[in-house]
Amino acid sequence: MIASDDILKQLPLDFETHNYMGRDDFMVSACNSEAFGLLEMWPRWIGFGAVIYGPKGCGKSHLARIFADKVRSSTPKSRSVKIVEAEAVNMRSVKRFAQENEVLIVENLSAANNNEALFHLFNLFDSPNHWLLFTAEQAPARMRFALKDLQTRLNMLPCAGILEPDDIMLQMLIVKLFNDRQLTITPEILQYIINNAQRSFAYIEALIIEIDKISLAYQSSVSYTIVKQAMEMLARKEPQEPDLFDEY
Repeated sequence: MIASDDILKQLPLDFETHNYMGRDDFMVSACNSEAFGLLEMWPRWIGFGAVIYGPKGCGKSHLARIFADKVRSSTPKSRSVKIVEAEAVNMRSVKRFAQENEVLIVENLSAANNNEALFHLFNLFDSPNHWLLFTAEQAPARMRFALKDLQTRLNMLPCAGILEPDDIMLQMLIVKLFNDRQLTITPEILQYIINNAQRSFAYIEALIIEIDKISLAYQSSVSYTIVKQAMEMLARKEPQEPDLFDEY
């Protein structure tokens, strides 16, 4: 029997995946209801901005796109909304972003971004009928921005976090990711993954990708064997802790 690693190396892995990003495709559970509720409250925010934060793969970008759709459809004349990466906010772009958009969504905020440009962005949007939404992996209060005035302003924004998935979210997430890749999952396989997988959005996403690759390589439906191989492959990819006794 050919090892799955060898099969995958021989196969041109060019898959078409449909990541559905609409309101009806977003799964609300206890772990993300606070963030979802914060965006649903717009435009009745306290102030002009907000932050949603959570681990990689938890659905922040999906929520950002739902929010953008909500804003655009909120008035007869569609509001101008733009989604940008935080690293794209610099002293050359900041004024243009403010002039061209009533609502700006800034993704992947971190203390490593251009602090001065973000400070200017914050001040430019502090005006009537302008709103800012930030997404990040951590709450601003847990980040250390070099520019203290920026840190203070970000700390004042309403924040809502997304937690790692509970069992309900885990089940919905697995089913959605299987559907996105047009894979069929049986209740038994679903329960096996729930019982044995790490409770992490990023891990579940990586696991389904591996399952899809192996299933296609074998031209087989998803089985226990395929799921186990996918988990083993992810385990091999995880960085290993150094053995403290290797030097002795």
